Formats: sequence, structure tokens, C-alpha cells
Amino acid sequence: MLCSARVIAADTLLILGDSLSAGYRLPVEQSWPTLLADKWQQSGRKTTIINGSISANTAAQGLERLPELLKTYHPKWVLIELGANDGLRGFSIQQTEQDLQKIVSLVKQAKAQPLLMQIRIPPNYGKRYTESFAQIYPELSERNQIPLMPFFMEHVAIKPDWMQDDGLHPNLAAQPFIADWMSGKLSAYVH
Repeated sequence: MLCSARVIAADTLLILGDSLSAGYRLPVEQSWPTLLADKWQQSGRKTTIINGSISANTAAQGLERLPELLKTYHPKWVLIELGANDGLRGFSIQQTEQDLQKIVSLVKQAKAQPLLMQIRIPPNYGKRYTESFAQIYPELSERNQIPLMPFFMEHVAIKPDWMQDDGLHPNLAAQPFIADWMSGKLSAYVH
């Protein structure tokens, strides 16, 4: 069976994220990555989705976990959905950018395609910080010549009935929308 696992690995999408992709306070089988995997499987797509997301992870923590994930799954694509916790904790913009750059470099060294998701944080951190933070992503995308995926939370956070009571995380009702939306966005790159 090892040989067929290798064949599957050739079309693997690894999601390296935080609570937004880990399905914070939700049953894992109802989180958007699982719904997306089910949707793709039912449509006959051969892409395997590995959700390597862990709630509360910073970019540095994702970076720390990445080598083992790359070694284990040999993904063809890696969706990088990290940085929100750095921003919410007021981390240095430069440090977050360096950690994300190292993630992109490691993914490329592993001969996988990095897909970077734009992350934004709430405006209560001040205009200068929130704008500088948001700018990390297009700069990394341009510098590394990699796709920049839009931030799904911009479509979710505006609907209070799709948000958990903490005001930061999507709830169960939002997960099918996110799965469908991400399917459309990822299909341009993951094929």
C-alpha cells in the first residue's frame, strides 16, 4: 500500500493554518477543509486535502511544524493561512514577515507550490499597524511570485449569524460557504 500512498501524495494540498482553518470549537468533520475535501471527492477530483492547521498557531509555530508536514505528506500545493495570531498579539511586522518568508522558501525547496492567503486583523489595532500588517501579504506574493488568495473572513465577518460569540471565528453555519468559496478560489491553482 505504500506505493499507492506515494501516488496519492502527488496531488496533495496541505493547509497550514490556524484556528480559522482548524475549525475552532467545531466538529472537525464539519470544518471547511473537511467539507472541501468531501466536495472535491464527490466531484471526482483526485486531490487529497491534509489539514495541518492548529488553533492559536503563529507564523513561527507553523514554520516550526512545516518540515515534518512536508516530509510526511510531500504536498504538491501548500495553502499558507497564518499570521492572524501574530497580528492579534501585536507581534513585530518584520518578524511575522520573516517567518512567512521562511515558510514560503521551505515550501518551494520541497518542490511544492505555495499559495499565500491574505490575512487582515480588526481595525482596533490602529491604522498604521493594521495597514502595515495587511501589506505583508501582497509584498510576499510579489517578491516570491506566488498566488495571493483573498481572505475568506472578509465575506464571513460581515454576517453576524456566521460568527462565533468571540467575534473572531466563523461558526458552523459559515463552514459550507467557506468550503464552496475556497473551492472556487483554489481551483484556479490546484488542478
